[in-house]
Amino acid sequence: MYLTILFLPLVGSLISGLGGRWLGCWGSGLYSTLCVFFSFLMSLIAFYEVGLCGVSYHITLGTWLESGILKVNWGFLFDSITVVMLIVITSVSSLVHLYSIKYMETDPHKPRFMAYLEIFTFFMLLLVTADNLIQMFLGWEGVGLASYLLINFWFTRLPANQSAIKALVINRIGDFGLTLGILATFWTFQSIDYSIIFAMAPLLDSFSFFFMGSDWHGITLISLFLFIGAVGKSAQLGLHTWLPDAMEGPTPVSALIHAATMVTAGVFLMIRCSLLLEFSPAILCVLLVLGSLTAFFAGMTGIFQNDLKKVIAYSTCSQLGYMIFSCGLSCYEVSLFHLTNHAFFKALLFLSAGSVIHAVSNEQDMRRMGSLVSFLPITYSLMLIGSLSLAGFPFLTGFYSKDFILELTQILNYKNLNFFYIYLSFWLGSVSVFFTSFYSFRLIYLTFLNNSNLTRPLTISVHESPALMLLPLTILALGSLFFGYLSKDLFIGLGTDFWKGSILVLPVNNFFVEAEWLLIISKWLPFILTIIGILIASIINITSLYKYFVYQIYGLNSFLAFLVNKKWFIDVLYNRFLIFPLLNFGYNTTFKALDRGFIEFSGPLGASMFISNWSKIISRFQSGLLTHYVFFLIIGVCFLFSILIYKNLIFNINLNILSIFFILIFYI
Repeated sequence: MYLTILFLPLVGSLISGLGGRWLGCWGSGLYSTLCVFFSFLMSLIAFYEVGLCGVSYHITLGTWLESGILKVNWGFLFDSITVVMLIVITSVSSLVHLYSIKYMETDPHKPRFMAYLEIFTFFMLLLVTADNLIQMFLGWEGVGLASYLLINFWFTRLPANQSAIKALVINRIGDFGLTLGILATFWTFQSIDYSIIFAMAPLLDSFSFFFMGSDWHGITLISLFLFIGAVGKSAQLGLHTWLPDAMEGPTPVSALIHAATMVTAGVFLMIRCSLLLEFSPAILCVLLVLGSLTAFFAGMTGIFQNDLKKVIAYSTCSQLGYMIFSCGLSCYEVSLFHLTNHAFFKALLFLSAGSVIHAVSNEQDMRRMGSLVSFLPITYSLMLIGSLSLAGFPFLTGFYSKDFILELTQILNYKNLNFFYIYLSFWLGSVSVFFTSFYSFRLIYLTFLNNSNLTRPLTISVHESPALMLLPLTILALGSLFFGYLSKDLFIGLGTDFWKGSILVLPVNNFFVEAEWLLIISKWLPFILTIIGILIASIINITSLYKYFVYQIYGLNSFLAFLVNKKWFIDVLYNRFLIFPLLNFGYNTTFKALDRGFIEFSGPLGASMFISNWSKIISRFQSGLLTHYVFFLIIGVCFLFSILIYKNLIFNINLNILSIFFILIFYI
């Protein structure tokens, strides 16, 4: 049963993709959806057996690679972390598949699209169930490949080509760091199996690498390389620029990437390698600071975006920052809890955005919408639920995880972390709450409540989405309303033993109990900031006071507003100081000077030119006169004799016999 969870999406992908011509659009969509849905049902059984009954499964199929002491098996680990990820991946993927049946019904390449979605799901399942780093890396690379195929699904559009290449290339940076981390892990532990690595980590706490005249702490270096991989895949600050551009793919792709696959892989890797991070306080500080900065900068950037999907994309980037700096606080279970909650309301937001885009004929600029609440009341209600949950409104799903992360940042006596870093992350995370509520309700007002900016023909064609698209939205809305409340005590409640040995935290870093005894004002601070953000967004969009904000606040801080509107010029800086110099170097040096210059001249092209020139010179000696040929032959024989005598190579050869031999040749 456990292996069937993985291979059902793979089989469905192969049959939907290769047999799409015979199955047809509806047949391939229905078949692929059923495969993922049955995988979800078996994931529920696995969750009951592993998560609730406390039975872990470790399945080994056979040997994959074996060379010396390196032995890599096809192995699958099903523990508490794995089964939670299985629920997230298969449930969201099933709903996205169901949604895509109607959303993509007019696309002529729908079987190929459904096959790509399923192979995406398969590789993510392979990633989370692997019991070693090499097999995990196979799923990691497969997820990157599937994201490239899905973002570039409409391959005739130039922006889709550019966005797919950008996502692939930026993720290569993180993948290179992950590769170094796997190599360093094997060098340190002589194995890449999770069970061996985690068992030996406390014994090799003092192990160091000697490099460039200094010692480098082994586990810290491994954790740093693994975190670089997570930065690329989970779009943390610095390597986050691919995530908003990935919106060029179809909307179901965006929902799957941002909710259940791809971006959650980096967070999963940090949670899986919790024991290694625990022995590296420096890396915990890096996670804490970079995660909080990502949440802050992405939240501020989201305020100034006008593309409906890009606003939600930057909210994903911000929420991933919360997950990463929760790992920096050694609260891995809270990070996974927020990842699970985030999957429901983020999939709801993206699929609701797809419903809006479907209704207004593929328009995505919020400034050209407005008053859609009269035309799309169900979509408005569902999107409002997702926005409230994203903003952390009390008693919705997002409230139970995001607010708890901010509460944990107010515990200032972490043994392994500096006071300044915790204080900084607390305020950056708290201000990000304000940004989140502001841009969430700015989206609601511009899209649904403000005066309409639609053209008359477009207004006439606006219609509510069909039931097959609204059904997944309704299910996700129920998850966004109740899942956090129902699962809080199981995942992060005091005394829960749900995670057992899958998440390992040193005793000095466990402060869940202290978080329960914070001051009331500390617990209310995120809610207060959420209400302030909602009020300011309402004031700007409802009253005429928006002119004050535009002419006074933006006027005084025009440079800051322009800077944030241009996404902090990070793309421009990358292009100007990194990409363009590399492209110029590649063209002028490696291409013109080396490839088309030295290498070709010293290779076949140069040899052909050399032979061609010499053949022209030699052809001039072909006069056709026998006396000329005899003369050249005698010159050659004399030259040969001089070389043989000079090198003392004639030892046992009679010179008279040799002379007679050449004379006979001349006569012939």
